[in-house]
Amino acid sequence: MDRSSRSGSRRPVSLIAVAAAAGKADTPRMTVALVTHQAPGDTFWDTVRKGAEAAAAKDDVRLVYSADPNAGNQANLVQNAVDQKVDGIAVTLAKPDALNTAIGRAEHADIPVVGLNSGLADWKRLGLLEFFGQDESVAGEAFGNKLAGAGAKKVVCVVHEQGNVGLTQRCDGLRKTFRGTTETLYVNGTDMPSVRATVTAKPKQDPSIDTVVTLGAPFAATAVQSVGDAGSKAEVATFDLDKDLVKAVRNGSVEFAVEQPYLQGYLAVDALWLYKNNGNYSGGGVEPVLTGPAFVDRSNVGEVAGVAAKGTR
Repeated sequence: MDRSSRSGSRRPVSLIAVAAAAGKADTPRMTVALVTHQAPGDTFWDTVRKGAEAAAAKDDVRLVYSADPNAGNQANLVQNAVDQKVDGIAVTLAKPDALNTAIGRAEHADIPVVGLNSGLADWKRLGLLEFFGQDESVAGEAFGNKLAGAGAKKVVCVVHEQGNVGLTQRCDGLRKTFRGTTETLYVNGTDMPSVRATVTAKPKQDPSIDTVVTLGAPFAATAVQSVGDAGSKAEVATFDLDKDLVKAVRNGSVEFAVEQPYLQGYLAVDALWLYKNNGNYSGGGVEPVLTGPAFVDRSNVGEVAGVAAKGTR
């Protein structure tokens, strides 16, 4: 079912006066469920959640966070939110078709749903109101250009969750613009010792690999260990950022990172508040709101370090 058929039955919300005191909304309290595909130990989502919590505090929203990397279980979490009759749902669409039915039930219950992080190509098809995230293909292309500018020749792109469309788009975009050779390496992202061993084996087998690209901050830290274990001189670069990775960029063990998680959580929750209280659609309900890509390297890491220490970058 496409977006128009699902959302066509919605009635425009009544606009109400929105007052704020000391930077906090004075509107009726609402409950928002944030449902992601976070895997245990993936600190990227801690930053997404901090953004969501900041918006919730400002908007007088009760935020209910839940996550599961298994798409079927994530769909059940969306259904739980529907059953609890929350006022809005923000959801990631790493495996969109698995969430189609649960999202449809939310919309038939008149619960507005927005997307974030994963699902740029699918949010309108699934009937979501808005989407907040980066175009992963564009981010991958920018990443490939940056690698080429750094003189890389042979890259291995480490995918930590097979079937995640956003991760696939990152590697595909990189391959599109990078002028050297790119290989894809699949690892089990829920088992970090296994990740370390698998990544270690790759440059051992092929010493011509000069760059290891990871698609999440925790995996970059592990890749640095793997490169050392392999006795390789390969550089490490990554998508996503956390406070530990800022230190790694600063000391040169990681070349650069793409960051954008805080905005995704913040904007998704704020958008649901705006829709409920003022009838607003960011992007007019037809275009996504892009939160990246933005690169952090040694030229600008000092500007990011202070806020990253607070867990907001």
